[in-house]
Amino acid sequence: MITVEQRTEFRKHFKYNVGRRLVLDKAVKCLVFLCVVVAVVPLVAILVNVFSNGATALSWNFLTQIPGAVGSDDPGGIGPAIQGTLVLIGLSSLIGVPVGVMGGIFLSEYGNNRYGRTVRFFNDVLAEFPTIVIGVFTFVLIVLTIGNFSVWAGSFALSIIMLPIIMRTTEESLKLVPVTYREAGYALGIRRWRVVFTIVLSGAKSGLVTGILLAVARIAGETAPLVFTILGSSQFIQGLDGPVDALPLRIWRLSSLPYDSAVTQGWGAAFILIILVLSINIGVRYLFLHRKRQTMIKFKKLGSMS
Repeated sequence: MITVEQRTEFRKHFKYNVGRRLVLDKAVKCLVFLCVVVAVVPLVAILVNVFSNGATALSWNFLTQIPGAVGSDDPGGIGPAIQGTLVLIGLSSLIGVPVGVMGGIFLSEYGNNRYGRTVRFFNDVLAEFPTIVIGVFTFVLIVLTIGNFSVWAGSFALSIIMLPIIMRTTEESLKLVPVTYREAGYALGIRRWRVVFTIVLSGAKSGLVTGILLAVARIAGETAPLVFTILGSSQFIQGLDGPVDALPLRIWRLSSLPYDSAVTQGWGAAFILIILVLSINIGVRYLFLHRKRQTMIKFKKLGSMS
């Protein structure tokens, strides 16, 4: 039987442990908040700097016209660069997203063996590759083979950069789906590949979308591979087998010119690039959440009817 003195001693130890845990919890919360501030302050400073310097260059002609002569009174615009960036992102996604998602599915569902470990190792190595090396590789493989710079070469280089990001996020997202989902599908007699594509992928949609958007944001600002693959152009796209301009390439070239008008245009191009990436992220997430919301509404209606 516990005595009064023992009960008092237990309460004292309990209060001491709870108090220590509360103090430790508050300290960790303060540390996390401080880390968030340290990370957000430089980001906000960069955005404010880009917006304040780039907003003055915005105009309809700046967004739609071709670049003017270097050092002239009419600097022109960045229309071809905006068009080229959108085309490159679209083609790169068409190449990289399916391959990356399929690779992630293999690593998650079928990669618990020697082949999976090998693919995972080389995927991690590819993620650490300098992008300029990928540009040189694409230059040797495609540009020298075809004989000219092209949109295809740039899209191929950017898709290689996308692959490790999408594969890794797809693998981790699929692993977060509960095993019971798979077992429920197997219990119904559904084949394994169909369980993966109809049940597991549906449960990991949010992670897949996040990984794809991260990859798109990564390639949208790449410059080094584009120097070796698309070269750059001051005209709108005439075909996919010729040179093309892009916003990162245009920013790099404008920033190296000793003219105030060119520097202002460079800030404006950087502003447009940020807005473009932000719009793609918000648009894709809105469509995804909207579809998810509509699906939940349909399920609720079916439940009420039954």
